[in-house]
Amino acid sequence: MKITRGFCVCAIGLSVVVAGMGRAAVAADAPGVTDTEIRLGTLQPLSGPASAYGILGYAFEGYFTKVNDEGGINGRKIKVLLRDDALSPPKAVEQTRALVEQDGIFALFGQSGTPTGVAVQKYLHVKGIPQLFVMSGSHVFQEPKNAPLSLPGLPTYFGEAKLYARAILQDNPNARIGIFYQNDDFGKDYVKGVQIGLGDKADKLIVAKESYELTDPTVDSKILALKASGADTLVMGSYSKQTSQALQKMGVMGWRPKIYLSYIGSAVNPTLKNAGFENAKGVVTAAVLKDPTDVRWKDDPETLAWLAWMDKYYPRGDKTSGSNVFGYVIGDLIRHIIEKTGKELTQERLMATAKQVRDYRPPMLLPDISLTITPDNYSIYNKMQLQEFDGTAWRAVGKPISTN
Repeated sequence: MKITRGFCVCAIGLSVVVAGMGRAAVAADAPGVTDTEIRLGTLQPLSGPASAYGILGYAFEGYFTKVNDEGGINGRKIKVLLRDDALSPPKAVEQTRALVEQDGIFALFGQSGTPTGVAVQKYLHVKGIPQLFVMSGSHVFQEPKNAPLSLPGLPTYFGEAKLYARAILQDNPNARIGIFYQNDDFGKDYVKGVQIGLGDKADKLIVAKESYELTDPTVDSKILALKASGADTLVMGSYSKQTSQALQKMGVMGWRPKIYLSYIGSAVNPTLKNAGFENAKGVVTAAVLKDPTDVRWKDDPETLAWLAWMDKYYPRGDKTSGSNVFGYVIGDLIRHIIEKTGKELTQERLMATAKQVRDYRPPMLLPDISLTITPDNYSIYNKMQLQEFDGTAWRAVGKPISTN
């Protein structure tokens, strides 16, 4: 499906009539909602080149099992319908149609990936189905006028890249900067953010840009080209697999530029572990979550509660993975918004409530970081925290910085 930017569909009240599914009748203005149940769909790359992120779907299942055990939300239980899209736009379209037209979901939430999120965005707007908290920080999910039903679940990539540009100007004003990025909306936001953050110094300081395709088997040639450019500083807008490959290659080459790494590819496990911790030492990223591997949080009540949740509801889950923390945070945000919407649950009312979130702090956000959504601003995280990898864990650098 080819998506044309600049659409605005106000079909929030459209309904999907679901029959013959062996459950209570669905109200005409609230598809996916019965007196006892709310049906939420999510798409995750359970297979394919980005499968490292697919665990998010299992975290969502575990979170809402906890919610249901505690009585549900306003008397209704949450049914999570998890489907695999392999981070393939055509497959995402196919699976989204199935969730909407066969499963009769109330909303799609926590979908992983920029290209797959874009691929189904127009369809969901036509159907009036909220696209809640796409696990992407791309600008395409932060356009309330053009896509009012789409909300991002991650911090803005553009704002993150600007933070790195400001840090580079402060620490090394004569840096020779290379940019390594995925060739899609995700990666291109990092290029734009660095360029805007550097201002009139961008043309002088940026010496190379190398992009890769998600399906490329290796990124070795890109890293060789960046080294040959003379870059001594590298900004990486890359996924987990490609980040691991790049760090490994730099280690083999003995090339040690200063690295600013997208939070998307910064997980201790699997990304840095696969790269080799020695190859990741000194890498800088930005964060909004408490890292369960950070000794600062070993006695923190929120972290202890998260660990207890993992033990009870997601025992096979990786306790070092930021994706499992994000699953908890986004699950809590969904719960909060549905609860605040009240018993009379419609898609229009849900979106109105979402746009009234102000300084909300789900458990496991870093101190001084909160979530705000307004009708005019869908960039929901107010700040990010720079941190550096010391060879075993991430360590905070300074205080959280505004992304605006």
